[in-house]
Amino acid sequence: MTMHQASQASSAEAEGTVSRQQWKWSVLAGMASYLDAGSIVALGAGLALFQDELGLSDSGVTGVGALAAIGPNAIGAAVGAFIGGRLGDKLGRKRIYQWDLLIYAAAILCIALAVNPAMLFIGTFVVGVAVGADVPTSLALVGEFSPARARGKLLGFTQVAWNIGPMIVLLLALALSPLDLLGIRIVFLHLFVVALITWALRRGMTESAVWKAAASKGAAATAGVRELFRGPHLKALLWTGSFYLFWNLAAGTAGLFTPYMVKNLGAGGQGTSVALSCAGFGVGIAATVLVFMPLTDRDHRTRRMLWAVGAVMQIIAYALFLWFPFTVPTILLNTFLFGVGASLAGEAVYKTFSQELFPTMLRGTAQGFTFGAARTCLGIWSYFVPHLADTGITAIAALLTAFLVISGGLGYFFMPDTAGKSLDRIEAERRAAA
Repeated sequence: MTMHQASQASSAEAEGTVSRQQWKWSVLAGMASYLDAGSIVALGAGLALFQDELGLSDSGVTGVGALAAIGPNAIGAAVGAFIGGRLGDKLGRKRIYQWDLLIYAAAILCIALAVNPAMLFIGTFVVGVAVGADVPTSLALVGEFSPARARGKLLGFTQVAWNIGPMIVLLLALALSPLDLLGIRIVFLHLFVVALITWALRRGMTESAVWKAAASKGAAATAGVRELFRGPHLKALLWTGSFYLFWNLAAGTAGLFTPYMVKNLGAGGQGTSVALSCAGFGVGIAATVLVFMPLTDRDHRTRRMLWAVGAVMQIIAYALFLWFPFTVPTILLNTFLFGVGASLAGEAVYKTFSQELFPTMLRGTAQGFTFGAARTCLGIWSYFVPHLADTGITAIAALLTAFLVISGGLGYFFMPDTAGKSLDRIEAERRAAA
């Protein structure tokens, strides 16, 4: 690299300019979020239909609660994240994100063609493992090639993919709703095709330069898992893991069970349920692109303000059900408030801080741990949601409101100042403060 090129690169880094290649790689990495959320919502949209066709109960080891608990929204993803995050740090990002999509594609095909509960349960669990392994490694890649003043923007862009996946899934489910379960099978086949295309395109991506530099210095030898459980790493792990856990309990319930509850609690049919969920993801896309992405890297004060507004909106969204009936107008207001709020104080913030607060050789491990822990708790929670839903919406709404109050408070009062700083600078500041 010439001195002029180096000067241009330094200027782009300082200004947060994103190159065409960085956008392209963000899209390909963000497809992990597309496939993750798409599979969650496809399962949610078809949950009641699979239940009727395959004779699943509301509870028990072959019930819809157990199915939700082992899938991409919960325990399956947790297992994959624990393993994939650590392997991504030890072996490199590319080895994980390049091949796990083939496993995902095979498992999705198993769900699409399921003719008995065993095929459905096996496919659902393996899909969860595959996306769980992909998410922390893909996000680490984005965090490592992003300019310091555009890191939140590009990680927020992966959240757009997280919303687009469910939106397309739900639009397909709505269009194909007259076909009942056959329509849902076609939706899963669409995810199979997208996974194969993404796998093919990812073959042209290179390994993270930041990871290669750290590996060449022998950083892996001193980056044992035990390092996460001491000093500033432990504080960062507890903070990101706790606010994300409580937020994810609410978001996971909304994403997976809204269609199920709308239909089973009599607020509307299959078409109505998927249309309402689709509207929520559309609102999320707009809020992320128009508000979160342009503002999140500005400074620490702006990040906290965005979080505060988003947290309050989400709390109100579920508190509505404590005073108003579970009808379409109330659900529409809930959908809007939660969609905007989650874009400002939700997973995009978790993704950003998970890249900023940990050193290179522990970055995937840390996110795999917190992501996996959150999905495990969501899996346990998901097992009981259908039973709670049978008693009405009040109990679930009260618990989700409480979860969002906890997440909002933790995120706001303990948020560290990392906005717009390089990964090296953040690591140096955290070492000095230890």
